[in-house]
Order: sequence, then structure tokens, then C-alpha cells
Amino acid sequence: MSDPVAIITGAASGIGRHWAKTLLNQGSFRLILADINDEGLKTAFTPADSVRLHTLDIRQVDHWQRLVADTLKCFGRIDYLFNIAGGGNQAFFLQQPIQNFEWVIDINLKGPLIGMKVVGDVMVSQKSGHIINVGSLAGLSATPGNALYSAAKSGLRNASIAAAIEWRKQGVAVTVISPDLVDTPLMQKHLENGSEAVALTYTGVTLTVYDLEKAFRKAMRTRQLEMNLPRWRGWLVKLNHMFPSLMVLLYEPMKKRGMKRFASIRNQRLGGED
Repeated sequence: MSDPVAIITGAASGIGRHWAKTLLNQGSFRLILADINDEGLKTAFTPADSVRLHTLDIRQVDHWQRLVADTLKCFGRIDYLFNIAGGGNQAFFLQQPIQNFEWVIDINLKGPLIGMKVVGDVMVSQKSGHIINVGSLAGLSATPGNALYSAAKSGLRNASIAAAIEWRKQGVAVTVISPDLVDTPLMQKHLENGSEAVALTYTGVTLTVYDLEKAFRKAMRTRQLEMNLPRWRGWLVKLNHMFPSLMVLLYEPMKKRGMKRFASIRNQRLGGED
């Protein structure tokens, strides 16, 4: 049996880069590595018979179509799509520039959904495949200070679960993985430019790319519908979703706790710079 074929978006940095390096070093996958950051992608990876690099703006249908067409031409099938690319720009709702609305929704919802559609067509046709979408715990419940991102990731979670149910009898699985804060370049931006809007992001735990690696492997093995990292935080966030008035009561103490933890991490990383 030939090596499985995996598409990884967001492969130039953070979670995507680590996962792509992991599978590359494993040596048992044929990889299509994609990112809008063409320079970063080419710096991180070298094209080979089993590795193809694609400049991909996930918001553009034609970019996805070209990527999928090239994948099928070179490798003949698609076994996995790791929908990792995303981004955030945290601010309180009225402080968000109106031009950020389209960007945050497109990057975190529209783009991944286009990928699901274009790749899903292929997987349903071949009657096999697995799409793994990276969501966020912010998508499980309303998140003050991160409303746009929370809305987008909530939509991605719902669409993932809906597609998984629609495709369940056609050999195609969809898993949505929703992590807490992950130590990536996005977190570094928080530390350099963060305000009180990031407070709730820092009330939990800080995951690493290795935690996501473990989650990807488990998802591939179990093909389960949803994974929340860590699990206990997922249950707490879902409880808040069931009883949203809890956030009204808890927001101020949680914001205080989050900013205290944020300041501590910032001091460790940046030496207490203002």
C-alpha cells in the first residue's frame, strides 16, 4: 500500500510547521504543505518527490482548486486534510476596526470551510479520507475580548460536526480539535502587544505544539468527532455555554486572574518590558 497523502495548511509556522516536520521526519507520508507565507514555507521545507509546496490563501477558492488538482495529479488521492491555518486579532468588540471583521471571519471560518468543500468532494468520491480542523476553546462559548474569533471558531466547530454526520456513511471522517492557548507566534504577538482584551485567553493552561501533535495522532487513530484540549477546560467552557449568565458574574475575577497570569508570562519571556 502506498504512503498516505496529507495536506497541511499553515505549514510555514507554529502548529502547522511542527506537524509537517513531524510527518516529514516520520518518512511515511506524501505531503502537500501550504501557506500564504511563501518565503517562510520555502525556508522551512525543501520540495522533493514526496513533498510539494503550495502558496495558499485559504480564502481563495481557485487557490484550493489548484492545490487539490496538483495533489491528485502527483499523488492520485487525498487521505488527510489538516486545516490548521488561522489567525487572530484580539480586541474588545467596539475597538475592532471594521476592516478586521472580514479578515478574522475569512481566515478562521470561510477559508477552512472552502478547504472542507473542495477536499471533501474528493474524499467522498474516493469513499475515504479524514479532515482534521483546528478550532479553539473560544469557539465553544462566548469569549469577551475575542468576539470575532470566538464567532468564527464556533462556526467552524458546528460546520465540522455537521459535515461529519453528513459524510459518516461515505467513509469520510471529520474531527474538530479545540485547544486552549497554544504557544505559537500568535501568542508572542499577545505578549508584545496585548491589552486587557487577551485576559480570558490566559485564564487556563498554555499548550505546546507537542500537545497538538499528540492530539492529531489520537484523532487519526480514533477518528472521533471532537477533541477539546485539555478535556477539563472543554467541559468548563461548555458549562459556560449552557449558562451564559455565569460569564456575567465571573468575568471581572477571571479578567483579573488572566491579566495576572499574562503579566507573569510576559515578564518571563520579555523581561518585564512595557
